[in-house]
Amino acid sequence: MSKSDEIFKEAINKKRIPILTLDNKWHKLFTQKKPNRQVLKLEEELNELLKLQGKANQDIKNIKKLKKKLMAEIVENADSASSGKDKKAQEKQDENKRLINECNEKIEECEDILLELPAQIDDINKKLMLLTMEVCYETLKKNKKEIDETTEWITRIREELKERLIQKQEQEYMNQELYSYMHDIFGADVIDMFDIQYLKKDD
Repeated sequence: MSKSDEIFKEAINKKRIPILTLDNKWHKLFTQKKPNRQVLKLEEELNELLKLQGKANQDIKNIKKLKKKLMAEIVENADSASSGKDKKAQEKQDENKRLINECNEKIEECEDILLELPAQIDDINKKLMLLTMEVCYETLKKNKKEIDETTEWITRIREELKERLIQKQEQEYMNQELYSYMHDIFGADVIDMFDIQYLKKDD
């Protein structure tokens, strides 16, 4: 990797890039040109990570809600369970405590996932951005080449058209002159007969 490539990569890594698959304008980049297989693969990977992030956040919310309910039940049954007379209440307390511990473990698991995901999302998002730029700049370069070729063709045709227009005007003027001289020399009657003989044949 060259020094300029390293500087470029470092500069890109410092930039905060919006999540591309959530940006409608990013999708519009591919309305005329379909994304290639690599773009689709990275798009899918990024969307999967975002789904995982959303699920982890929702799971934490649901587990905390359940934990709150279990804790309320523990408080409600505290007197019955501590008396030692109500075996069922004690079993319920033990079960609720077990479930609360389970909730804590699951919350911790989800939080661990949420700690790792932003870096993974950012990494895939940047890869997708670089690939998007590559695809778009390839299209821009291809279009520019074709635009230049078309511009060249138009210039050439314009010059040819200009030359042909001049040639047309010169030939029209020559025909008028010829016809006028022939008219003067041979007279209208003779020219009319020759018009029928030569010009009508060509129609």
